[in-house]
Amino acid sequence: MARLILVRHATSEWNALGIWTGWRDIGLAPEAEAEIMRLADQLRDVHIHVAYSSTLKRAVETLCILKGKLGITVPTFEDTALNERDYGVYTGKNKWEVKAEVGEEEFQQIRRSWDHPIPEGETLEDVFNRIAPFYEKTLLPELRAGKDLLVVAHGNSLRALIKHLENLTSAEVLTREVGICEAHMYVIDPHGVVVSKEVRAENPHVGKV
Repeated sequence: MARLILVRHATSEWNALGIWTGWRDIGLAPEAEAEIMRLADQLRDVHIHVAYSSTLKRAVETLCILKGKLGITVPTFEDTALNERDYGVYTGKNKWEVKAEVGEEEFQQIRRSWDHPIPEGETLEDVFNRIAPFYEKTLLPELRAGKDLLVVAHGNSLRALIKHLENLTSAEVLTREVGICEAHMYVIDPHGVVVSKEVRAENPHVGKV
């Protein structure tokens, strides 16, 4: 058996302001270190063989700080397949101001739909179509070999990966959330089948950012 630990990055400067970040490379907010310390305290019993993150600063920084808090040195890799959803024309805009402009229905389509298009951006389906092959090609062989993996990424890239892991429908995934600095931990058997899941360092404000 192997464990796959999926972590959403700590609060970024734009998370704190309610701004859609997408592919914009924004660093962590001052409160991030305390969030990562809380997460580390929940992961001290977990042995990690290899770590992965997206290429975006907020995920890279979260992973770096987390490894330091855990006192571990492991092979670490970055990959664009783990990057956040590209919010296109909405990148850099305050999401609550956008909601006031476009209305509740369109806002929810932009924020949580499976295939609702965003000008110059990605749908959640697009994110799924890059992260599922990455899992199958890169992560799954290591899990089958018994390696425990830590992956630090983003709300939407992790939701897309969870859809793949749990075989969710496109409707079911819309209600799934990964809170800031939460850990969603899966146990994977040698055949690549998920046998259990637990959430650690659960964020009480899940879905708010």
